[in-house]
Amino acid sequence: MGFIMVTVLIDMISIGLIVPVLPHIVGLFTSGNDAQTQGFLALSLAFGIANFIGSPVLGALSDRFGRRPVLLLGFAGLALSFFVTANAPALWVLVVVRLFSGAMQSNIAIANAYVADITAGADRARRFGQLGAMFGLGFMLGPVIGGLLGDINVRLPFYVAGCLAVVNWLYGFFVLPESLPPEKRRPLELRKMNPVAALQGLAALKGVGPLVIVLALSSLAQFMLHTSWVLYTKFKFGWGPGQVGWSLLAVGVVSVISQGVLLRPMLKRFPAHQLALLGMSSGSLAYLGFGLVSQGWMMYVVIGANLFGGVAAAAMQSIISNAADASQQGRTMGAVSSLNSLMAVLAPIIALELLRWVSHRPPGDLLIGLPFFTCAALQALAMLITLRFFRRHPAAQTA
Repeated sequence: MGFIMVTVLIDMISIGLIVPVLPHIVGLFTSGNDAQTQGFLALSLAFGIANFIGSPVLGALSDRFGRRPVLLLGFAGLALSFFVTANAPALWVLVVVRLFSGAMQSNIAIANAYVADITAGADRARRFGQLGAMFGLGFMLGPVIGGLLGDINVRLPFYVAGCLAVVNWLYGFFVLPESLPPEKRRPLELRKMNPVAALQGLAALKGVGPLVIVLALSSLAQFMLHTSWVLYTKFKFGWGPGQVGWSLLAVGVVSVISQGVLLRPMLKRFPAHQLALLGMSSGSLAYLGFGLVSQGWMMYVVIGANLFGGVAAAAMQSIISNAADASQQGRTMGAVSSLNSLMAVLAPIIALELLRWVSHRPPGDLLIGLPFFTCAALQALAMLITLRFFRRHPAAQTA
């Protein structure tokens, strides 16, 4: 577990480095808020579409050849994409790079499958929480460093992120052990490697398939927040890369406390489905708060108040993982990643279009929070569907 946690930490720091500056890179090739929003939409769509198609393929490859070689492939692709982005001369180059990066990047899904390989079903929620804490720690360190470097030069974080991805490849090659023994590997089935078949398999899992719609709604809300955050805070509060980085540091701190400290004792007192409902309700209120605040400092208050928001993802992940066969963890986590990628395709279309509608409004205007109000509604709907599902299917509470 320690090996994969270090791998994920380095990976998330490298990804987090570029978060505060990627929209500003787009701004180098566009003029005006409207054009910048549309350019960032093109990049987000390119990554999401490629990742939607590529994730189940990489997940199936990891079930056949092991987790380690697929992780190494992802690290190599990530490093190359960062270095090319740092030297991109035009917007179309950025779009091509994001297509390549999306197709190659399934590290999170493979890391989740890795954890499932080495963990008994009863402990998976706690272990997924530990992995989530590493995501949070990466987003504590990455965005704030990226923001500070971006204030010097918006291309500099991409060079640093590329170097970190190379370090992760070296760590993975020389240190990271394989988690999937040969006897648990399964042959490739080409007809099941497309994203549609992967999602159908996810929906058919041992009575928890209906929760796929919950995963979709929660993921859509989360990706809408991701794609809106930098431009929303710029339009409403005038934030630059540095200020965005500090805000994401706060998000990371709360995530680490939530998943790395609070989750384990909470799992001893509450079942996973109750924690999922708690996290969803907290998340819905947080989205609403982000849209309502009138001053930049208030964003930090909302971030801190959403202390239980991080427990939902680990709880839902464990329920889905426990419903899958040991030889299909890569395919299952790849399908979850593919579902997330599908939502990543839809999220920028919805969020950035909503933001574009209100981008002309004066700073501080309440309507600029329209994407976050929509996120709150999506998360609330996911919570209601989950509550209804577990009331009708009590056996799934122990899946």
